[in-house]
Amino acid sequence: MRKSVFYHAGCPVCVSAEHDILNLIGKNHVEVVHIGEDRSRISDAERAGVKSVPALVTPNGNVLHINYGASIEDVKA
Repeated sequence: MRKSVFYHAGCPVCVSAEHDILNLIGKNHVEVVHIGEDRSRISDAERAGVKSVPALVTPNGNVLHINYGASIEDVKA
């Protein structure tokens, strides 16, 4: 089974959402990507349809934008 991918930028909103997602889904089912630290993954997030972080991309490719933290454009700047 493929994992969901949780993209975030490290802001307090993102970190709080990360903790909730990991508690709900489980660490074994989620890949956490901190795009503030690993900027090479921004393009992956954009291709997946992520417009803002924090966001969860499900194994089916659905993008769940969670509580607005920052737009992808802000993270890229």
